[in-house]
Amino acid sequence: MSFNTDTHSYLKQFNLDDRVAFLTGSTRGLGLEVAKAMAQSGATVIINGRTRESVAECIKKLTDEGITVRGICADMSDFAQIDAAFEKIEQDYGCCDILVNNMGMRIRKSLAESTLPDILTLIQANLTAAVYTSKKAAELMAGNGFGRIISMTSIAGELARYGDAVYPVTKMGLTGMMRALAVEYARQGITSNAIAPGPFATETNKILAEDKEKGPAFVARVPMRRWGRPEEIAGAAVFLASGLASYINGQVITIDGGMSVNF
Repeated sequence: MSFNTDTHSYLKQFNLDDRVAFLTGSTRGLGLEVAKAMAQSGATVIINGRTRESVAECIKKLTDEGITVRGICADMSDFAQIDAAFEKIEQDYGCCDILVNNMGMRIRKSLAESTLPDILTLIQANLTAAVYTSKKAAELMAGNGFGRIISMTSIAGELARYGDAVYPVTKMGLTGMMRALAVEYARQGITSNAIAPGPFATETNKILAEDKEKGPAFVARVPMRRWGRPEEIAGAAVFLASGLASYINGQVITIDGGMSVNF
């Protein structure tokens, strides 16, 4: 997409018309908010969840809100199901212009407490699956000479926290993957960037947010003194997917209310 300096049409460059966007793990939380924003910006959005029920319920909910999305039921931590998902995308849509790597999980344990299954499960869900999903998406993108890969990392991709050993390893790895893709695929018109959320009031953080001691102590580290609202993540994703972000590659946009810069 060329850069248009006409003031009256400038905002139109944020639209995602004629783009096909696939968002993993997007039936709730931050992924759902990004899906809604991309659909409202003109993209053909394909949401993803592990069960047919969760996908169907999400589609119905958004339809009731006047938002149209499609869906693919697949466990995106399973390589065979990743293959099947992209076969369906190619068959039904012919391309995948935007990939949002949002699928992941959280296990808060120290390394001493972590079992081998804990470690392998986190690495598979948060990192290995994203690497393979990005590979499959890039194969479709390269044929059209255009692509946007957006990976949802975390402030844990740069920072570590006591008693939470393996999760930061996966997110730091995801940031590294994002940068490797930025270098490898740039000449094929594909950019790779990441969004690093801080403390957002989602299902994943429900236990921490509701803890009467840990919750307030956690938010006290945020200069804005509050949890982020899920909808506050979506604008950055739409921007990175749009034509206005055509020269942004290999970068992390941190959205944490200032938490990571608070001394």
